[in-house]
Amino acid sequence: MQLEAPRRGFRDAEFQNRTAKAQAQMAKADLAGLLLTTEPDVRYFTGFHTLFWQSPTRPWFLFVPAEGKPVAVIPEIGAELMRRSWLDDIRTWSAPAPEDDGISLLTELLAPLAASGARLGVMKGHETHLRMPLGDWERLMAALPGLDVADATGLMQGLRMVKTPAEIEKLGHICAIGSAAFAEVPGFIAEGTPLEEVFRTFRRTAIGLGADDVPYLVGAADQGGYADVISPPSRRPLQTGDVLMLDTGCTWDGYFCDFDRNWAIGRANDTARRAYDVLWRATQAGIEAARPGNTCRDLFHAMSAVIAEMDDSGGDIGRLGHGLGMQLTEQPSHADFDETVLAENMVLTIEPSLSYGDGLMMVHEENIVVRSGAAELLTTRATPELPVIG
Repeated sequence: MQLEAPRRGFRDAEFQNRTAKAQAQMAKADLAGLLLTTEPDVRYFTGFHTLFWQSPTRPWFLFVPAEGKPVAVIPEIGAELMRRSWLDDIRTWSAPAPEDDGISLLTELLAPLAASGARLGVMKGHETHLRMPLGDWERLMAALPGLDVADATGLMQGLRMVKTPAEIEKLGHICAIGSAAFAEVPGFIAEGTPLEEVFRTFRRTAIGLGADDVPYLVGAADQGGYADVISPPSRRPLQTGDVLMLDTGCTWDGYFCDFDRNWAIGRANDTARRAYDVLWRATQAGIEAARPGNTCRDLFHAMSAVIAEMDDSGGDIGRLGHGLGMQLTEQPSHADFDETVLAENMVLTIEPSLSYGDGLMMVHEENIVVRSGAAELLTTRATPELPVIG
């Protein structure tokens, strides 16, 4: 049974408002435009949503000017879909064309900026990449010698960190689907079930409940706990005394959930129960610390103080949660180095982890939205005690 879904896509006003906010920040940074090349950044301003990005063959470009609507410079194969967006200026070429994959079109578009020595913002920082051949970028820059290329990472990530009500509605929906899928797990696993079959059944369950896809599903199962949470599943059957963890990133209308659940098979030893209890309380500490004005560093230390009851390694995993939205992981990071100030309508994962025993670990994760007071859970909160199946 599928959950009732919100409206797919966004109204034009959503993209108009996002563009206006970006242009206000661009004015403060003295940027004459933004050049964007990655799927989530292009989609943020256009709604252009397609799995065709999975092919590395063609580059795609979006130019956000200081005033007016963005301009798409894209392969002809995407023209029909982009015309359904709110954009008016869509420039295309027949791609792939290795000798000139949109570079002439980009040069023509950006030439007035180069002639005036204007500043063009591009993504240069952490968690960004240039989704075009480096040789093409070098040719573009050689053709535009007067252009001043500036880093727009903070501007773009700052915009995308704070979600709109329409985005939060989509995120809440996919988190509800993920929660419902996790609730079904005790009904389809038992001692003897191969781990890879657990994964297959979970994917089918989530899609049956309304997820568009389950592009991310990792986990593990072993005696008393697990040591690795990113490997593909094996055919090893579940055994009594195992602790099973599944961590999923289901999607709906281009937005992710990202959270996990733990179960014990048949029985749970005292150490695993204690690890689960510590992590549940560390998660609660993170949720309670997620208030406007606090920093990501504050969240990290709130969770670390509880984790230290059992694991004083100091957070070797690197961070204890992150932003969530059109990507499975987004900025910011709940880490000692990240002093990003939390703001209302940020959507975050709260993800403490700890090490115990002989090389074992456990992870716990929930998804929340920061509100003016207490944070709001988007996921159905895990049970306070490690659930035992069978």
